[in-house]
Amino acid sequence: MHPLPTTGFSDLDALEEALSRPSAALCDYLPTLPGDITFLGVGGKIGPTLARMAKRAAPEKRIIGVARFSEPGLQEKLEGWGIETVACDLLDRDAVKGLEKTENAVFLAGRKFGSEGNMALTWAMNVLCPDIVAEAFAGARFAVYSTACVYPFVSVTSGGAPEHLRVDPPGEYANSCVGRERVFEYAAQRHGTRSVILRLSYALDMRYGVLHDIAQSVLAGQPVPLEMGHCNVIWQGDANDVALRSLALADNPPRLLNLSGPETASVRRIAERFGQIFGKAPVFSAAEQDRAWLVDTTVQQQNFGYPDVPLAQVIDWTADWVAAGRGSLGKPTHFEVRDGAY
Repeated sequence: MHPLPTTGFSDLDALEEALSRPSAALCDYLPTLPGDITFLGVGGKIGPTLARMAKRAAPEKRIIGVARFSEPGLQEKLEGWGIETVACDLLDRDAVKGLEKTENAVFLAGRKFGSEGNMALTWAMNVLCPDIVAEAFAGARFAVYSTACVYPFVSVTSGGAPEHLRVDPPGEYANSCVGRERVFEYAAQRHGTRSVILRLSYALDMRYGVLHDIAQSVLAGQPVPLEMGHCNVIWQGDANDVALRSLALADNPPRLLNLSGPETASVRRIAERFGQIFGKAPVFSAAEQDRAWLVDTTVQQQNFGYPDVPLAQVIDWTADWVAAGRGSLGKPTHFEVRDGAY
């Protein structure tokens, strides 16, 4: 494979190719994993390139993507990549029971953006949906996407929350995510289901993510919020690779794994770097606090090594993409929110 570009991505096809490019380690591991893989909730921000990466790493393995497929053209795109697709509402218990059961499953469904507008739907997607899926796929090997938001805030000088830290988050959304994790713990107790729970902190795509949000603000001359002045971020291609390799860690009771970049990144410093690239001095609002949502990624690095793409590279890619106006998903991260009300 050609090396990743240093300057940026010319279009969406080039970006999706890079996001789905498997590492040599994944190409060695995934074909040895017993059974095929179903991606439940494949239609979101992460699912398409994650499923494509799995197919590229293990071409002989069946990769099945399940979603409602409300986005026009997505189902056809996935099938063009060699991924089998099944249209299904994951809140429909009977429909989920009717799905083919594979030995492995990656659970991606969930709700965050706009949660405050309909908290009942948030709890349904983040707790009821996992229950429906965990029951239907009882005994499968799962990688379950969760969030760093299940942790309490920790000191910005602490190195981040380790996996053993007691979860005690602010806000109803984050507590619904704790509920998702508890459902898979219950599935382990009841069905012997093995899982690894991925507490992801801010995957970066050129079309969304913390860097995208900051870059857009700097370019537009809008204030960059500093209420949550520090964060962990990771190139989504690296996050995808680790997520698939993490199936090797699935266990009963579930294994917890923080998934992000190792740096405690400064929002102010990132904005200043974008300002240098754009030739525009960033404007800031509020001020940094001494505690934030941060994770310790030591266990991730011990098992899977250091991320391949450094933060400085993703900043340059994001600047190129945003300055060229190549598109946004229109889904802000709300990384500055401290009360959990997204």
